[in-house]
Amino acid sequence: MDRIDELATAFSRLPGIGPRQGKRFVFHLLAAPAAERAALAELIRSLGADVRQCPECLRFHNGGAAAVCAYCADAGRNAAQLMLVEKDQDLAAVERAGTYQGRYFILGGVLTLSGKGAIREKELMRAVERRLKSGLKEVILALSATSEGEHTADRVRELLAPYRDALKISTLGRGLATGSELEYSDAETLRAALAGRKET
Repeated sequence: MDRIDELATAFSRLPGIGPRQGKRFVFHLLAAPAAERAALAELIRSLGADVRQCPECLRFHNGGAAAVCAYCADAGRNAAQLMLVEKDQDLAAVERAGTYQGRYFILGGVLTLSGKGAIREKELMRAVERRLKSGLKEVILALSATSEGEHTADRVRELLAPYRDALKISTLGRGLATGSELEYSDAETLRAALAGRKET
């Protein structure tokens, strides 16, 4: 395989990128100045060194010397609420809405009806048990309004069933259209969904 096809194939493995778009990226880079390609290569190389995963919520963040991310380190956030989201981009969307002040946990994906996909079940259970000791009262299922999101929410409810006496489990209100992904929802819609959440 030649270098053009090899890099195009690598790009096409990224989410939402197909073979033709991967090849467009390659030709764009070939036409760009060498310094621009070098800067991009350095950013990719340093990603693993400079970005780490928070041990509390499992989101990726610019590590520095901090043991946990800024949200988990913020003592002013509401320890009684834990919002479960699929991915880092969903957390960023909720933060842009500016309404929620509780804690987060990143599930790392969704479960499909066909049995594919995975979520961080063991890590979630450890996080819930740890946070119950710090005053956790409500788990908010902030998952996409898709069949995969609903299936994942059902699984999380099963996992949390032993804690139903101590925990309220709620879902976002349906300001979110069916089939919509949290990551692409505007701030006003997310604010309405959060305000209209209901216990499940």
